Amino acid sequence: MKTNIIFSNQHPTILYAAHELEAYLERLNLSLPFSITLSIEEAMTYDGMHPVADPVLDDQYYLCMKPSGGFIIGSNPRSILLGVYAYLYQIGFRFLQPDRACEFIPVISSPDSLYLVHAYTAPYRHRGVCLEGACSLENIIDFITWMPKVGFNCFFVQFQLPFTFLERWYHHEQNPFQTPEPFSLALAQEYDCKIELALAERSLIHHRVGHGWTCEVAGYPSFGWMEASETPNPAHLAKLNGKRQLFHGIPLNTNLCYSDPEVIRQFTDTVITYALAHPGVDYLHVWLADEYNNICECEECQKTTPADQYVHLLNCIDQELTARNLPTKLVFLLYQELLWTPKKERFNNPDRFTLMFAPISRTFMTSYPDTMPEANPSAYCRNQITLPVNLQENLSFLSGWQQIFGGDSFVYDYPLGRAHYGDLSYLKIAQTIYEDIHNLSALHLDGYISCQELRAALPNGFPNYVMAAALTDCTISYEALKEDYYRHAYGDDYRTVLHYLETLSKLYDCDYYNRKGPRINPGIHRAMAQALTVIDDFLPILLSHVSSSALEKYYWDLLDYHREYSLRLTLALYHLSCGSNREAQIAWDEFHTYICQHEAEHQSVLDVYRITEVSEKYTGFSFKAAKFGA
Repeated sequence: MKTNIIFSNQHPTILYAAHELEAYLERLNLSLPFSITLSIEEAMTYDGMHPVADPVLDDQYYLCMKPSGGFIIGSNPRSILLGVYAYLYQIGFRFLQPDRACEFIPVISSPDSLYLVHAYTAPYRHRGVCLEGACSLENIIDFITWMPKVGFNCFFVQFQLPFTFLERWYHHEQNPFQTPEPFSLALAQEYDCKIELALAERSLIHHRVGHGWTCEVAGYPSFGWMEASETPNPAHLAKLNGKRQLFHGIPLNTNLCYSDPEVIRQFTDTVITYALAHPGVDYLHVWLADEYNNICECEECQKTTPADQYVHLLNCIDQELTARNLPTKLVFLLYQELLWTPKKERFNNPDRFTLMFAPISRTFMTSYPDTMPEANPSAYCRNQITLPVNLQENLSFLSGWQQIFGGDSFVYDYPLGRAHYGDLSYLKIAQTIYEDIHNLSALHLDGYISCQELRAALPNGFPNYVMAAALTDCTISYEALKEDYYRHAYGDDYRTVLHYLETLSKLYDCDYYNRKGPRINPGIHRAMAQALTVIDDFLPILLSHVSSSALEKYYWDLLDYHREYSLRLTLALYHLSCGSNREAQIAWDEFHTYICQHEAEHQSVLDVYRITEVSEKYTGFSFKAAKFGA
């Protein structure tokens, strides 16, 4: 089938959208009796639509498919691409996770099924994901390719160069069964260019950097959380206990002396130099060190607060950007010491800035409330802070900032960064994500970016799918999403799978896996014993199932791997939760050996590096103690 697609603009994203539409419609093997026009219209008023605040940043499209002809109109090129995928979704396509093997292609017998009218304005400006974990270039490109198919509109590449995330994969850190591959700074730069091209081709909003500026000012490369011994600029470092030195030997975790005019000048110059060299970055994140309780104690710094120094620094950067006519947005971070509001400083040019609330220490066993609490944070005490855990306390800090900044904002959250490893079925964490997003408006936030592993699809990609769907459509219910996803993934017997995974989900605790609470926990121990029985009982169902399609077979085969994975990890948690540390470590070693040996065949669904790191740093297991084959 040849589709007649007309476009009034030669923008690369519109050309890409036309190619995608044509390619997917051809898979229907159905003659299309009408042409489709793709065009940009910044202010749409169809069917009661209202123009968006910023047609470059805010997504809006209008679909109209009739026998006489069809058109997809978007407020910007990205919106046209989103409209193409929305049309495909409306006629039955499903893009279940970042893998072309996970696409559901509908069977359509009549052209009548292709006709529809649909007006859409995105409920949130910020709908995206931030790179974490260990990734190959292919993992990143596959994820970026998938994002607009489900409604995401932005991608965040941490650091000036995503060297550390790529290096972890190509060096196969934490997996002794894989041979390290050559990887270099030059190769990272080459791969980063391909990542930027993939974002530009789809016009996805490009977020960049975050941590690392402090390293550059202190004279270190800002590639990741590497240790260092030399101190090129010790006078720039925060003074702690009378000494200016690296915090635990890691430059990225070390703060600077933010009262030093030379530090402010160099910091500002570093950001400006980067912004000038990277005009394709839409949102430039300017953060401080990635560790807390290491704020400078010199006499000048103690006259003010970290937040006051931070806002002053951001104002200096804004002033220089304005002088150079650079439109780059600056993202500031509410995180660690910066949860506390400044006492005196305020933003001189609020329109330049976007607030990013990052409650990294929160619980994931419950979701955000549907009302905003009053600002009532604890008093700030230099280098003696404790991070809030419960959601009310976390949001109390956000409420305080909202009283002094009423501009653009979003939450930067971590459900698929650590917490998901504690929910082996992914259904509990998926519901938390859904409910969090549905309460964003009540919290006066205009979106959500998830800091997470891209390889998070075991037993399936439902949490990421829910995240995209909830950010794209506020009206669809969690139950409807769940039914639709599982039916398309697992076929006629999907309710059996859903019952099995829902039973498991009730038994696991995301917070326990993230070292919240004591390691010896009788309730967790009893739950893990139950889970082992549930997992065992599912084997006959797996063995008897016969799949009717390649897509269904993919997901049922993945359930088989997930069952073996779950048995081993649950046994380790069973022993850990009753204090049998030796048995827990033996079980963990067996689990880790198993996932390392099978990483090649299941590479896209499980980040072996990251689950190993999290399990060692938080849960209570030790990779270093593992003796493979012993």
